[in-house]
Amino acid sequence: MQSRKKIVLVATVASSIYGFRQPLIAELQKRGYHIYAFVSEYMQTELDKIWAMGVTVIPYQLNRGGLNPIADVWATYKLANQIRRIQPDLVFSYFSKPVIFGTLAAKMARVPKIFAMLEGLGYTFTEQPEGFSRKAKIIRKIQVILYRLSLPLADKVIFLNPDDPRDLLEKHQIKVKKVEVLGGIGLNLSDYPYQPVLQTENIRFLFIGRLLKEKGIHEFIAAAKIVKARYPNTIFTVLGAIDKMNLGALSQTELDSCIQTSLIEYPGQVSNVSEWIVNSQVFVLPSYREGVPRSTQEAMAVGRAVITTDVPGCRETVVNGLNGFLIPVWDSQVLAEKMIYFIENPEQITLMGNESYRIAQKKFDVDKINQRLISFLEL
Repeated sequence: MQSRKKIVLVATVASSIYGFRQPLIAELQKRGYHIYAFVSEYMQTELDKIWAMGVTVIPYQLNRGGLNPIADVWATYKLANQIRRIQPDLVFSYFSKPVIFGTLAAKMARVPKIFAMLEGLGYTFTEQPEGFSRKAKIIRKIQVILYRLSLPLADKVIFLNPDDPRDLLEKHQIKVKKVEVLGGIGLNLSDYPYQPVLQTENIRFLFIGRLLKEKGIHEFIAAAKIVKARYPNTIFTVLGAIDKMNLGALSQTELDSCIQTSLIEYPGQVSNVSEWIVNSQVFVLPSYREGVPRSTQEAMAVGRAVITTDVPGCRETVVNGLNGFLIPVWDSQVLAEKMIYFIENPEQITLMGNESYRIAQKKFDVDKINQRLISFLEL
């Protein structure tokens, strides 16, 4: 009897397997593949969820944020041994560190096919209003060196948007065998069904994301102050957690002040994101850079107009003036002007929201995207 073919996924957080890869895994299983998932950050309950999917889950060591070369070399050697014992037909790594060290380990293990996917370039490639910090420049140089070592070993390198390969491969002269652009990891659209925009007197602008500088939270709050000065009953809702370890994060003091002055409505981190999208009129993400933001895709699938920045990843979601607006990065004044446009032209909220829905159906259906991804993996 012929043994089933094996595919290894190398990731970091366990939640990415059951949260974002479940439709892909189900399709691969239907095609007769057995899936192994390597995760480095997990809780036992998360491992149980992955096992319940029929996936063999294997914890491994990887310091996602560390820069200890000796520890990374040792972890790569151990990962290669773990992969070698499985003898997979294919290794598919995603996220920055798994792409680097998973690709190196797969080559050491002599895996026949090796694929890597970068879902974004991260904060070291994300320009800030004051320019790149010295630390970010150093880390980026190290990353580029590691990408030069690892990416040429992959049979294909997959990106979500067309800007990332230009900013990484072309600017830093990294030669790879082949590049593909996926266009987003997609959504199960049935989880985010279209809902007509609620006709209310006071418009709600919704922000979803970690309360980080590079997500544009400071611009969102600054724009809210401008809008509230003219239209005080406008509602600004923020969903997401503070990252206290991040220097650019919104501080607890700043957040408390915004809540106490009724500038924003802050439910925190919620599990019913789709309900909050349904109860909003316009989605706002003033991010500095993305892969292709999932939160925006969710809002578009529900049928909401979008205001976002004209930066890599974000510009893949909005056709300016059709389903929302692309604004200059870091510009809270222009953001406020576009918010006021929707307040003063409320009929555009429904018209643009309907266009968002049509774009989401065409571009972000996870079944269509997974068929493309599987073709990229040559399965």
